[in-house]
Amino acid sequence: MERFTDRKDAGRRLAARLAEHDGEDPIVLALPRGGVPVAVEIARALDADLDVLVVRKLGVPGHEEVAMGAVGEDGTSVLNEDVIGMGAIPASAVTAAREREGAEVTHRVDLLREGRPAPALAGRTAIIVDDGIATGATARAGCAIARARGAARVVLAVPVAPPDAVTHVPEADEVICVLTPESFMAVGMHYLDFAQVSDEEVIEQLRAFRA
Repeated sequence: MERFTDRKDAGRRLAARLAEHDGEDPIVLALPRGGVPVAVEIARALDADLDVLVVRKLGVPGHEEVAMGAVGEDGTSVLNEDVIGMGAIPASAVTAAREREGAEVTHRVDLLREGRPAPALAGRTAIIVDDGIATGATARAGCAIARARGAARVVLAVPVAPPDAVTHVPEADEVICVLTPESFMAVGMHYLDFAQVSDEEVIEQLRAFRA
């Protein structure tokens, strides 16, 4: 099974696939936390602006690792209707999850941006970056936010994803993925080093990039 050494390696390999966007004045938007180290490498290679786009997964009650959707900045949300239907999840549970995770989004925006306003996206190419996707709910929500904020073009860039997850992203104009293994299990299985990224590391990496 092909694997990335770490998130930096994944970012460099993705950057090579994104070289055609170099002259478009793109802005790279990382989904924290794991997407930030990947996005840093891409932004450096493209000489692009970098920021975060905060999105939270809506976990199925009792099985929080399974996404029934995602919510992000500006109240934007994407629901996985198949999961909701198969699990017979009541609307009240979906609403409660939206409210709970929406409050966490607000908190994390303040924490990670350190008071900076959200970047202007109007007329620009927004490259949404994560360290991998499983169901695609959080990535789709990130793309939807970028679209709602006026991005002229939305590109989703991820190192690894199951094949079906990258074929249905209607919120993006283009999806770029390095690995789409038929035997996809979990994102972390496709990295040799998939250590958890802390909030402190995200903040330091963003500060270092701006400097």
